[in-house]
Amino acid sequence: MRVSASITQDLGMPAIYLHILAELLNSIGLDERDLLRRVGLDPVRLKSAEVRVSQAQASEFVTRAMVESGEPGLGIMLASKLKLPLHGALGVAVMSSRTLQDALNLMTRYLTLRAPDLSVRRHEHGDNMHYSILCDGDPGPAQGFVMDAMLFGCAFMGEQLTGTTIKGSRILRMGPEPAYFHRFRPSIVIPVEYDAAENALVIPTEGLSAPIRFSDDQLAESSRTQCEEALQQLTGDAGFDCRVRRVIETSYPFPPKLARAAATLFVSERTLKRRLQEENASFQNLVDQVRLERARELLTGTSLSLNQIAEVLGYADAANFTRAFKRWTSASPSHYRAAERKSASVFPRAHSPETA
Repeated sequence: MRVSASITQDLGMPAIYLHILAELLNSIGLDERDLLRRVGLDPVRLKSAEVRVSQAQASEFVTRAMVESGEPGLGIMLASKLKLPLHGALGVAVMSSRTLQDALNLMTRYLTLRAPDLSVRRHEHGDNMHYSILCDGDPGPAQGFVMDAMLFGCAFMGEQLTGTTIKGSRILRMGPEPAYFHRFRPSIVIPVEYDAAENALVIPTEGLSAPIRFSDDQLAESSRTQCEEALQQLTGDAGFDCRVRRVIETSYPFPPKLARAAATLFVSERTLKRRLQEENASFQNLVDQVRLERARELLTGTSLSLNQIAEVLGYADAANFTRAFKRWTSASPSHYRAAERKSASVFPRAHSPETA
């Protein structure tokens, strides 16, 4: 079974992964914020669970991170930090599955949500099930990083799910063992074999029935539904306007110039305008959509002054921001903020119970 996104689409990568990688770079002494900004990414925006980064920018950031850090094992380091809740609805669905096989089947079907350039081909070989990881695009210098993060991430998460290692499971890697791997081998929970015919996670068939520690049938059903809806939305929103919007959402400085957005997407300014026009969209309208969303977030979720919000949104002053906001909503930013706060006081949000 194989599920993948078309290689002609850029479905983006969840920004949270780049945020975690940036934190890793900081821990080894690299100025991660400077590196992100040089790639044109806003470090603050990467913390959002809902934001996706264009795959072109993600690949550039990873490649520069490996070069400038001088650490070829960054993929393994990232894999050790990827706890299941970071994977959104898919992580919840996997955690609440009944068995390891159920969890891996979910990963196979919904991997596009988290890593659109990767796909899984599942096949039996003797008494083992092989989950081969295939790369649908050309990650270039970052290929080793991508495979390290994916396969070793699966090994670490498998132990999280079952509370133990499945006897007889192993990781297969194509190509010779890299010189850096000996430094990480003691931390890898299952054997790793290089010079293999595929990049794969191998699990004995009998081990697939291992129970998941966090199994919850009701939560599993609801999160699977969320995954299905998210997959349909992601693949349905694969138009060129969505690709441009992703660049705008994570851009540093904000808003990006049309020329910068075009260069990020490897098209000319003329082509960018034409393709947006074909989809009844325009660059300025997309910028305004993102500005309005961020303005609402900042007005309701922070105590920033109008001057500070105007600066974040790329306006020369609060007056220009106020005129634009009134044009979009027919209300001034101050009145909008006051109304939202009044509404919140009348209908306070329910607080989620704390979990251990």
